Amino acid sequence: MRGIQFHKEDRPVYLTGLLVALLNIGIIVSQQYWALLIPVALLVVTMTFLALDKVLYFVIFSTPLSIFYLHPTLKVGFTLPTEPLLFGIMLIFFAKILFKGNFDLKLVKHPVSLAILAMVFWMFVTTLTSQLPFVSAKYLIARIWFVSVFFYLMSRLFQDRKRTYLFFWLYLLPLAAVVIYTVTVHGQWGFTKDASVWVMFPFFKEHTSYGAVLALYIPIAVAFTFFMNWDLNRKLLAGTVLLILLAGVVLSYTRAAWVSLVVAGVAGFMVWIRLRKEILALMVLAFVGALFYFQGDIMQRFEKNDTTSSDDLSEHVESISNISTDASNMERINRWKSAFRMYSERPVFGHGPGTYMFLYAPYQKPSEKTIISTNNGDMGNAHSEYIGPLAESGTLGLVLVLILVYLSIRTGIRAYYKVNDHELKVLALAALVGLITYWTHGFLNNFLDMDKATLPVWGFTSFLVYLDLYGQKKD
Repeated sequence: MRGIQFHKEDRPVYLTGLLVALLNIGIIVSQQYWALLIPVALLVVTMTFLALDKVLYFVIFSTPLSIFYLHPTLKVGFTLPTEPLLFGIMLIFFAKILFKGNFDLKLVKHPVSLAILAMVFWMFVTTLTSQLPFVSAKYLIARIWFVSVFFYLMSRLFQDRKRTYLFFWLYLLPLAAVVIYTVTVHGQWGFTKDASVWVMFPFFKEHTSYGAVLALYIPIAVAFTFFMNWDLNRKLLAGTVLLILLAGVVLSYTRAAWVSLVVAGVAGFMVWIRLRKEILALMVLAFVGALFYFQGDIMQRFEKNDTTSSDDLSEHVESISNISTDASNMERINRWKSAFRMYSERPVFGHGPGTYMFLYAPYQKPSEKTIISTNNGDMGNAHSEYIGPLAESGTLGLVLVLILVYLSIRTGIRAYYKVNDHELKVLALAALVGLITYWTHGFLNNFLDMDKATLPVWGFTSFLVYLDLYGQKKD
């Protein structure tokens, strides 16, 4: 019987295996078990070089299931396992561009991409002038790895139809599992509003971010269920996921998510019926004019509304306009006013990216504080994707966000009208509606520092940009 043959070209593989085995033995003998992560990290690095798409699939799948970890000594927090992976992928991605240079320049030159790069550059400038440089630097680095992986690198998945479907499914299915877990825990507490704030922990910190992500993916689930040319089994799976997400968003008691779904649904309907720009402009002008003309009556009605958020869903919806007694609404206004005071003090460069939550306390007025106000910097940010950048990065910070939102929506509409293929057309509209839910939600909350919201926001945007660049044009 012939023995095992060792070929010269296989020696690096055997040597690597021997070194990993010796490393593991040394770790176990020394009882430094945390170091067992080193071989895993080496495996991830190797996979990133040899099978980057597989690593991206793992990141997408694990993002809804990721858990926030705060180091007790360093007081530095990050999300496991996604953020360490994203940081590593970002470094390897940049190294590949530096040494190989084979990146799609058409994507880089797209107006949405230029807006993103301008936003990141201005964040870098305002990090240099930040009142808390370490906080701003960490915030900037996180934004860079989110954008580089979820927008630029993720665009490669959309070159293939099956990979495109996989991009959406790999997030939808674990997200549905998180909703099932949340609803199960919530049921043990009687589905009360008070319990809805925390029952999604540890996968989400609280209910507003949870509701925002569910709203992002509900249009995708609708598209998969009703508008794709698929077999019955896949449609049944998509329909089941849709029902789970709808139950989750209702039981989340997240009013902003409900409003965003209504607004995005109306916007999507307008795109679907090809509403002319002139008519849309007239409708917007009429709406703004009515708001301005009846602003006194509207404010009076808001101030008279004393319905507070409660377990009753109808009362909970009615409490959206209560700005006189509802603690959540009043606290949001308190945060906004504090942000405007911060902006008035430093209107050009702001106080620095990511610094709002640590600096806003002195800008609160005692008369505007609520029962849930705090001075500890541990209860979230400015609760707005628009007002937050205004306080942290000045006037240009807000302008760049508005430009990005406008260009993203315009690109989505153009991509929808450009593509001939039915299924890609449906997905384009669904991704656009999902984005609109987030940017509508952004008036009341901001989650672009969270991997769970950042992946779909930048991923959907990347998908629409890719269709805009390479979608089949109509004859």
